[in-house]
Amino acid sequence: MAEKLMKYADAVAKFDPVFGLETHVELSTNTKLFCPAHTEFGGEPNTQLTPVSLGLPGSLPVVNKAAIDYAIKLGLALHCDIAEWSQFARKNYFYPDMPRDYQISQYDKPLNGEGYLDVELEDGTMFHVPIERAHVEDDAGKNTHVGGADGRIEGADHSLVDYNRAGVPLIEIVTKPIEGAGARAPEIAGAYVRAIRDIVRALNISHARMEQGNMRADVNVSLRRSPDDPLGTRSETKNVNSFRGIEKTIQYEIRRQAAILSEGGKILQETRHWDEASQSTAGGRIKSDADDYRYFPDPDLVMVHVTKEHIAQMQAQMPEMPHERCNRLQAEWGFNDIEMRDVLNADALDLIESTIKAGATAGGARKWWLGELSREANARSVSLEELPISPEDIATVEQFVADGKLNDKLAKQTISGVLAGEGTPAEVVKKHGYQVVSDDGALDAAVIEAMKANPDVVEKLRSGNMKPMGAIIGAVMRSTKGQADAKAVTKIVMEQLKS
Repeated sequence: MAEKLMKYADAVAKFDPVFGLETHVELSTNTKLFCPAHTEFGGEPNTQLTPVSLGLPGSLPVVNKAAIDYAIKLGLALHCDIAEWSQFARKNYFYPDMPRDYQISQYDKPLNGEGYLDVELEDGTMFHVPIERAHVEDDAGKNTHVGGADGRIEGADHSLVDYNRAGVPLIEIVTKPIEGAGARAPEIAGAYVRAIRDIVRALNISHARMEQGNMRADVNVSLRRSPDDPLGTRSETKNVNSFRGIEKTIQYEIRRQAAILSEGGKILQETRHWDEASQSTAGGRIKSDADDYRYFPDPDLVMVHVTKEHIAQMQAQMPEMPHERCNRLQAEWGFNDIEMRDVLNADALDLIESTIKAGATAGGARKWWLGELSREANARSVSLEELPISPEDIATVEQFVADGKLNDKLAKQTISGVLAGEGTPAEVVKKHGYQVVSDDGALDAAVIEAMKANPDVVEKLRSGNMKPMGAIIGAVMRSTKGQADAKAVTKIVMEQLKS
């Protein structure tokens, strides 16, 4: 039965929403957190295993130093307090994709303590997100449910478990309760997780591909009547793996909880799951508290000691942060705020930068990635970087246009050919014979023929009305199979009018 929902505008007018995010970032180390098993995505199920990742008796974990260094760098980027001594603990719970029946995580002595991240919203507003901790832990495996709808456990005949991911290092970034967001809570959550994605990519510590599970978030939401009231009972929606899903989860939970509270009901502290198909959350299990996990220090692992000298070494390796980089590139490219925001919203910054480095102009690179290629990516339901075309290809096409070899229409056809797998831009041009008509005599003849066929248009042009010029250009394009240059056609028409 469908749950009652209050209109979003009414819900945020009546209640004060508070939310929190637990963002899980899978680190791109070559091996797992406590053993030398490899971590390649997409490997054959249950082939990237060792006795440690399976939790076999007698196997002993050893901490991956690279994972700790990655965590320190992220802690620095998030302005966290980095502990000189941190400790791994056992978090006890049964899940079929956790072969040890406990997770090795950090509890009361995390590596990264309190920090913050200031995120920029679409209108340029900055919002301060307080961070409680960013601790290190290992991931669980992956369940695949067979026989149910859309891979869901409901109605499944059986489930398969792939332990390849079990033991992969994660950093879990836990915010404090985020207050004062009001109606913008979903937008702020999306901007925050996007900022985390950009930071970990800039640090080169994670691929941060949400569709591959490299990055996901647990979303906590509660409501209260007034900002002066205590925090309300929260729900926790687990493993949301898209920016839009995170935003929609918060919006849905605000509407759902508002409807319950308005009728005098109580919110159940539980885990929930986001269903993309129904655009709703569904109840799971009663939410466990820390005591239920029976944390205790892992007896097989010594405490992690991080010296001030080592932190200084990590600080010296820190790259330019995303916000600083955006400001620098915007100034270099000459984009206004709206143009730059469009680039960021399309997740095209890296692609445009690479295209410019390959020889394209900033305006040309932006035009192609945010225009033709964005439409193609939307049609294919993929990201821009997943399209089978490179920044070098786009730079080549733009150079062909600049050299007068292609017009805009032929350039689009060339890009379509590359996307269709016909080869490089040069190979596509050669295969189809794409070339702007440059022979003055041929183009003159085509223009004169078009003007003879459209005397009414010519009369309007003679009277000074230039709006119908498109009819002549269109006729010339048809006669030359789209290979005429529109500017050249316009020039010839004007010369013919004068004569």
